[in-house]
Amino acid sequence: MKTALICGVTGQDGAWLALLLLSKGYRVVGTSRDAQIATLTKLDLLGVRERIELRSMTPTDFRSVVQTLIQVEPDEIYNLSGQSSVGLSFQQPVETLESISQGTLNLLESMRMINKSIRFYNAGSSECFGDTGDLAADELTPFRPRSPYAVAKSASVWSVSNYREGYAMYACSGILFNHESWLRPARFVTSKVIKTVNRIAQGSGEQLQLGNMDISRDWGWAPEYVEAMWRILQQEKPEDFIIATGYTASLQEFVALAFAAHNLDWRDHTRSDASLLRETDIRISRANPQKARERLGWQATLTMPDVVARMVEAEKLLSQRAAPCQVEPAPASLLR
Repeated sequence: MKTALICGVTGQDGAWLALLLLSKGYRVVGTSRDAQIATLTKLDLLGVRERIELRSMTPTDFRSVVQTLIQVEPDEIYNLSGQSSVGLSFQQPVETLESISQGTLNLLESMRMINKSIRFYNAGSSECFGDTGDLAADELTPFRPRSPYAVAKSASVWSVSNYREGYAMYACSGILFNHESWLRPARFVTSKVIKTVNRIAQGSGEQLQLGNMDISRDWGWAPEYVEAMWRILQQEKPEDFIIATGYTASLQEFVALAFAAHNLDWRDHTRSDASLLRETDIRISRANPQKARERLGWQATLTMPDVVARMVEAEKLLSQRAAPCQVEPAPASLLR
Protein backbone atom coordinates (compact mmCIF):
# COMPACT_ATOMS: atom_id res chain seq x y z
CA MET A 1 0.00 0.00 0.00
CA LYS A 2 1.40 3.36 -1.07
CA THR A 3 1.08 6.38 1.20
CA ALA A 4 0.06 9.70 -0.32
CA LEU A 5 0.36 13.00 1.54
CA ILE A 6 -2.10 15.59 0.24
CA CYS A 7 -1.20 19.10 1.37
CA GLY A 8 -4.40 21.13 1.20
CA VAL A 9 -6.79 18.17 1.40
CA THR A 10 -9.74 20.35 2.47
CA GLY A 11 -9.92 22.20 -0.86
CA GLN A 12 -11.77 21.19 -4.01
CA ASP A 13 -8.83 19.40 -5.64
CA GLY A 14 -7.64 17.86 -2.39
CA ALA A 15 -11.03 16.28 -1.70
CA TRP A 16 -11.43 14.87 -5.22
CA LEU A 17 -7.85 13.58 -5.17
CA ALA A 18 -8.41 11.87 -1.81
CA LEU A 19 -11.46 10.11 -3.25
CA LEU A 20 -9.46 8.97 -6.29
CA LEU A 21 -6.44 7.71 -4.34
CA LEU A 22 -8.60 5.81 -1.87
CA SER A 23 -10.22 4.04 -4.81
CA LYS A 24 -6.73 3.01 -5.93
CA GLY A 25 -5.89 1.49 -2.54
CA TYR A 26 -3.68 4.24 -1.15
CA ARG A 27 -3.25 5.17 2.46
CA VAL A 28 -4.20 8.84 2.30
CA VAL A 29 -2.92 11.42 4.78
CA GLY A 30 -4.25 14.94 4.41
CA THR A 31 -2.94 18.14 5.94
CA SER A 32 -4.48 21.43 6.95
CA ARG A 33 -2.94 24.26 8.96
CA ASP A 34 -5.06 23.24 11.95
CA ALA A 35 -6.77 19.92 11.35
CA GLN A 36 -8.78 20.23 14.57
CA ILE A 37 -10.69 23.31 13.43
CA ALA A 38 -10.44 22.95 9.64
CA THR A 39 -13.61 23.04 7.55
CA LEU A 40 -14.07 19.47 6.34
CA THR A 41 -17.35 19.91 4.49
CA LYS A 42 -15.95 18.87 1.11
CA LEU A 43 -14.53 15.65 2.58
CA ASP A 44 -17.89 14.97 4.22
CA LEU A 45 -19.77 15.52 0.97
CA LEU A 46 -17.54 13.03 -0.84
CA GLY A 47 -17.83 10.56 2.03
CA VAL A 48 -14.08 10.30 2.64
CA ARG A 49 -13.57 12.16 5.92
CA GLU A 50 -13.42 9.01 8.04
CA ARG A 51 -11.18 7.19 5.56
CA ILE A 52 -8.23 9.58 5.59
CA GLU A 53 -5.75 10.56 8.29
CA LEU A 54 -5.85 14.28 9.06
CA ARG A 55 -2.77 16.09 10.34
CA SER A 56 -1.93 19.68 11.15
CA MET A 57 0.91 21.10 9.06
CA THR A 58 1.86 24.67 8.21
CA PRO A 59 3.75 24.66 4.86
CA THR A 60 5.43 27.99 5.66
CA ASP A 61 6.88 26.53 8.89
CA PHE A 62 9.90 24.43 7.90
CA ARG A 63 9.96 22.54 11.20
CA SER A 64 6.29 21.61 10.82
CA VAL A 65 6.93 20.25 7.32
CA VAL A 66 9.96 18.22 8.40
CA GLN A 67 8.09 16.67 11.32
CA THR A 68 5.17 15.70 9.09
CA LEU A 69 7.36 14.01 6.48
CA ILE A 70 9.25 12.06 9.14
CA GLN A 71 6.04 10.88 10.80
CA VAL A 72 4.00 10.08 7.67
CA GLU A 73 6.80 8.60 5.49
CA PRO A 74 4.94 9.28 2.22
CA ASP A 75 5.69 7.68 -1.14
CA GLU A 76 4.00 10.57 -2.95
CA ILE A 77 3.31 14.18 -1.99
CA TYR A 78 0.65 16.30 -3.68
CA ASN A 79 1.16 19.99 -2.98
CA LEU A 80 -2.25 21.62 -3.40
CA SER A 81 -2.00 24.04 -0.48
CA GLY A 82 -1.74 27.81 -0.44
CA GLN A 83 -3.97 30.82 -1.08
CA SER A 84 -6.11 29.86 -4.09
CA SER A 85 -7.89 33.03 -5.22
CA VAL A 86 -6.50 35.33 -7.91
CA GLY A 87 -8.74 38.18 -6.78
CA LEU A 88 -7.83 37.83 -3.12
CA SER A 89 -4.12 37.79 -4.00
CA PHE A 90 -4.29 41.51 -4.86
CA GLN A 91 -5.49 42.19 -1.30
CA GLN A 92 -3.10 39.72 0.34
CA PRO A 93 0.02 39.59 -1.87
CA VAL A 94 2.49 38.73 0.91
CA GLU A 95 0.41 35.89 2.33
CA THR A 96 -0.18 34.60 -1.19
CA LEU A 97 3.51 34.56 -2.07
CA GLU A 98 4.53 32.95 1.21
CA SER A 99 1.82 30.29 1.32
CA ILE A 100 2.48 29.17 -2.26
CA SER A 101 6.15 29.70 -3.08
CA GLN A 102 7.70 29.36 0.39
CA GLY A 103 5.41 26.43 1.18
CA THR A 104 6.57 24.64 -1.98
CA LEU A 105 10.22 25.35 -1.22
CA ASN A 106 9.89 24.00 2.33
CA LEU A 107 8.41 20.75 1.03
CA LEU A 108 11.14 20.33 -1.57
CA GLU A 109 13.95 21.06 0.86
CA SER A 110 12.47 18.71 3.46
CA MET A 111 12.31 15.93 0.87
CA ARG A 112 15.91 16.59 -0.13
CA MET A 113 17.01 16.25 3.49
CA ILE A 114 14.83 13.32 4.54
CA ASN A 115 14.06 11.15 1.53
CA LYS A 116 14.88 12.13 -2.05
CA SER A 117 12.99 9.14 -3.42
CA ILE A 118 9.58 10.67 -2.59
CA ARG A 119 7.65 11.63 -5.70
CA PHE A 120 6.38 15.21 -5.61
CA TYR A 121 3.50 16.82 -7.47
CA ASN A 122 3.12 20.60 -7.42
CA ALA A 123 -0.01 22.47 -8.48
CA GLY A 124 0.95 25.06 -11.07
CA SER A 125 -1.55 27.33 -12.79
CA SER A 126 -2.48 28.65 -16.23
CA GLU A 127 -2.32 32.10 -14.62
CA CYS A 128 1.47 31.83 -14.91
CA PHE A 129 1.24 32.41 -18.67
CA GLY A 130 -0.63 35.68 -18.43
CA ASP A 131 -2.51 36.78 -21.54
CA THR A 132 -1.30 34.71 -24.51
CA GLY A 133 -3.96 36.01 -26.90
CA ASP A 134 -4.70 33.48 -29.62
CA LEU A 135 -1.62 31.41 -28.76
CA ALA A 136 -2.43 28.06 -27.13
CA ALA A 137 0.11 27.74 -24.31
CA ASP A 138 2.19 24.59 -24.02
CA GLU A 139 4.99 23.48 -21.69
CA LEU A 140 7.52 25.72 -23.47
CA THR A 141 5.47 28.93 -23.41
CA PRO A 142 7.18 31.64 -21.30
CA PHE A 143 5.57 32.79 -18.06
CA ARG A 144 4.22 36.35 -17.92
CA PRO A 145 2.35 36.49 -14.59
CA ARG A 146 -0.12 39.34 -14.10
CA SER A 147 -1.24 38.88 -10.50
CA PRO A 148 0.40 38.18 -7.13
CA TYR A 149 -1.15 34.70 -7.33
CA ALA A 150 0.43 34.07 -10.73
CA VAL A 151 3.81 35.36 -9.54
CA ALA A 152 3.70 32.95 -6.59
CA LYS A 153 2.67 30.00 -8.75
CA SER A 154 5.43 30.80 -11.26
CA ALA A 155 8.01 30.83 -8.45
CA SER A 156 6.76 27.44 -7.22
CA VAL A 157 7.03 25.89 -10.70
CA TRP A 158 10.55 27.23 -11.10
CA SER A 159 11.53 25.86 -7.68
CA VAL A 160 10.25 22.42 -8.65
CA SER A 161 12.26 22.54 -11.89
CA ASN A 162 15.36 23.63 -9.96
CA TYR A 163 15.15 20.74 -7.48
CA ARG A 164 14.42 18.25 -10.24
CA GLU A 165 17.46 19.29 -12.23
CA GLY A 166 19.79 20.24 -9.39
CA TYR A 167 19.19 17.31 -7.05
CA ALA A 168 17.85 14.60 -9.39
CA MET A 169 14.53 14.51 -7.50
CA TYR A 170 11.24 13.24 -8.87
CA ALA A 171 9.48 16.61 -8.74
CA CYS A 172 6.84 17.71 -11.25
CA SER A 173 4.33 20.48 -11.80
CA GLY A 174 0.93 20.11 -13.36
CA ILE A 175 0.08 23.43 -14.98
CA LEU A 176 -3.67 23.19 -14.70
CA PHE A 177 -6.06 25.44 -16.56
CA ASN A 178 -9.40 26.32 -14.97
CA HIS A 179 -11.13 23.26 -13.55
CA GLU A 180 -14.41 23.38 -11.69
CA SER A 181 -16.93 21.27 -9.79
CA TRP A 182 -19.78 21.75 -7.34
CA LEU A 183 -17.16 21.79 -4.54
CA ARG A 184 -15.89 25.23 -5.60
CA PRO A 185 -16.58 27.95 -2.99
CA ALA A 186 -18.80 30.87 -4.00
CA ARG A 187 -15.89 33.31 -4.37
CA PHE A 188 -14.98 31.57 -7.66
CA VAL A 189 -16.93 33.08 -10.55
CA THR A 190 -18.19 29.75 -11.88
CA SER A 191 -19.69 28.78 -8.53
CA LYS A 192 -21.05 32.30 -8.04
CA VAL A 193 -22.84 32.04 -11.39
CA ILE A 194 -24.34 28.60 -10.74
CA LYS A 195 -25.53 29.42 -7.21
CA THR A 196 -26.97 32.82 -8.14
CA VAL A 197 -28.76 31.49 -11.22
CA ASN A 198 -30.31 28.72 -9.11
CA ARG A 199 -31.64 31.27 -6.60
CA ILE A 200 -33.00 33.44 -9.43
CA ALA A 201 -34.78 30.42 -10.88
CA GLN A 202 -36.38 29.89 -7.46
CA GLY A 203 -37.71 33.45 -7.48
CA SER A 204 -35.14 35.43 -5.49
CA GLY A 205 -35.59 38.48 -7.73
CA GLU A 206 -31.88 39.34 -7.60
CA GLN A 207 -29.54 40.14 -10.47
CA LEU A 208 -26.33 38.30 -11.29
CA GLN A 209 -23.57 40.92 -11.02
CA LEU A 210 -20.37 40.26 -12.96
CA GLY A 211 -17.36 42.17 -14.21
CA ASN A 212 -16.01 41.51 -17.69
CA MET A 213 -18.02 38.74 -19.34
CA ASP A 214 -15.85 38.84 -22.47
CA ILE A 215 -13.01 36.98 -20.78
CA SER A 216 -12.44 33.48 -22.13
CA ARG A 217 -11.12 30.44 -20.29
CA ASP A 218 -10.45 26.73 -20.80
CA TRP A 219 -12.84 25.20 -18.25
CA GLY A 220 -12.58 21.51 -17.33
CA TRP A 221 -14.06 19.12 -14.78
CA ALA A 222 -11.98 18.86 -11.58
CA PRO A 223 -12.47 15.10 -10.93
CA GLU A 224 -10.86 14.40 -14.31
CA TYR A 225 -7.95 16.71 -13.52
CA VAL A 226 -6.95 14.93 -10.31
CA GLU A 227 -6.61 11.75 -12.38
CA ALA A 228 -4.00 13.64 -14.43
CA MET A 229 -2.16 14.64 -11.23
CA TRP A 230 -1.87 10.99 -10.23
CA ARG A 231 -0.72 9.94 -13.72
CA ILE A 232 2.03 12.57 -13.68
CA LEU A 233 3.64 10.80 -10.70
CA GLN A 234 3.40 7.35 -12.31
CA GLN A 235 5.71 8.15 -15.23
CA GLU A 236 9.24 6.77 -15.48
CA LYS A 237 10.79 10.24 -15.66
CA PRO A 238 9.60 13.44 -13.93
CA GLU A 239 8.20 16.10 -16.26
CA ASP A 240 5.84 19.06 -16.17
CA PHE A 241 2.52 18.88 -18.01
CA ILE A 242 -0.21 21.21 -19.24
CA ILE A 243 -3.58 19.86 -18.09
CA ALA A 244 -6.54 21.33 -19.96
CA THR A 245 -9.38 20.50 -22.34
CA GLY A 246 -8.06 22.46 -25.33
CA TYR A 247 -11.49 24.15 -25.64
CA THR A 248 -11.83 27.84 -24.75
CA ALA A 249 -15.15 29.63 -24.19
CA SER A 250 -16.23 33.03 -22.90
CA LEU A 251 -17.73 33.74 -19.51
CA GLN A 252 -20.81 35.04 -21.32
CA GLU A 253 -21.27 31.60 -22.93
CA PHE A 254 -20.90 29.98 -19.50
CA VAL A 255 -23.53 32.32 -18.03
CA ALA A 256 -25.93 31.84 -20.96
CA LEU A 257 -25.81 28.05 -20.60
CA ALA A 258 -26.37 28.24 -16.84
CA PHE A 259 -29.52 30.33 -17.32
CA ALA A 260 -30.70 28.21 -20.26
CA ALA A 261 -30.57 25.13 -18.01
CA HIS A 262 -33.35 26.82 -16.01
CA ASN A 263 -35.19 28.01 -19.17
CA LEU A 264 -34.17 31.61 -18.52
CA ASP A 265 -32.56 34.26 -20.73
CA TRP A 266 -29.33 35.52 -19.15
CA ARG A 267 -29.85 39.05 -20.54
CA ASP A 268 -32.92 39.51 -18.34
CA HIS A 269 -31.10 38.74 -15.09
CA THR A 270 -27.49 39.94 -15.45
CA ARG A 271 -25.80 43.28 -15.07
CA SER A 272 -22.25 44.57 -15.21
CA ASP A 273 -20.58 45.82 -12.04
CA ALA A 274 -17.54 48.05 -12.64
CA SER A 275 -16.22 47.34 -9.14
CA LEU A 276 -15.62 43.73 -10.19
CA LEU A 277 -13.32 44.65 -13.08
CA ARG A 278 -9.56 44.00 -12.80
CA GLU A 279 -6.99 46.08 -14.64
CA THR A 280 -4.68 43.11 -15.10
CA ASP A 281 -7.31 40.49 -15.84
CA ILE A 282 -6.35 37.93 -18.47
CA ARG A 283 -8.53 38.45 -21.55
CA ILE A 284 -8.19 35.01 -23.06
CA SER A 285 -6.61 31.73 -21.96
CA ARG A 286 -5.87 28.91 -24.41
CA ALA A 287 -4.07 25.62 -23.88
CA ASN A 288 -2.40 22.90 -25.90
CA PRO A 289 -2.64 19.66 -23.85
CA GLN A 290 -1.06 17.48 -26.56
CA LYS A 291 1.83 16.35 -24.36
CA ALA A 292 -0.57 15.05 -21.69
CA ARG A 293 -2.46 13.07 -24.34
CA GLU A 294 0.70 11.55 -25.75
CA ARG A 295 2.75 10.91 -22.59
CA LEU A 296 0.11 10.42 -19.89
CA GLY A 297 -2.63 8.89 -22.00
CA TRP A 298 -4.91 11.49 -20.41
CA GLN A 299 -7.54 13.51 -22.23
CA ALA A 300 -10.41 15.54 -20.84
CA THR A 301 -13.78 14.09 -21.82
CA LEU A 302 -15.82 17.00 -20.41
CA THR A 303 -15.64 20.59 -21.66
CA MET A 304 -17.36 23.81 -20.57
CA PRO A 305 -20.97 22.88 -21.53
CA ASP A 306 -20.62 19.60 -19.62
CA VAL A 307 -19.15 21.42 -16.61
CA VAL A 308 -22.11 23.82 -16.54
CA ALA A 309 -24.61 20.97 -16.82
CA ARG A 310 -23.04 19.01 -13.96
CA MET A 311 -22.72 22.03 -11.69
CA VAL A 312 -26.34 23.01 -12.35
CA GLU A 313 -27.50 19.46 -11.60
CA ALA A 314 -25.53 19.36 -8.36
CA GLU A 315 -26.73 22.78 -7.19
CA LYS A 316 -30.36 21.79 -7.79
CA LEU A 317 -29.96 18.61 -5.74
CA LEU A 318 -27.90 20.10 -2.91
CA SER A 319 -30.01 23.25 -2.53
CA GLN A 320 -33.12 21.12 -1.98
CA ARG A 321 -31.63 19.55 1.12
CA ALA A 322 -32.70 20.75 4.53
CA ALA A 323 -29.74 22.17 6.46
CA PRO A 324 -28.61 19.22 8.61
CA CYS A 325 -26.66 19.41 11.84
CA GLN A 326 -24.11 17.12 10.24
CA VAL A 327 -23.20 17.22 6.56
CA GLU A 328 -24.30 14.07 4.77
CA PRO A 329 -22.51 12.61 1.73
CA ALA A 330 -23.74 13.85 -1.63
CA PRO A 331 -25.81 11.53 -3.83
CA ALA A 332 -23.76 8.89 -5.63
CA SER A 333 -24.72 10.46 -8.98
CA LEU A 334 -22.56 13.49 -8.12
CA LEU A 335 -19.43 11.51 -7.21
CA ARG A 336 -18.10 11.29 -10.75
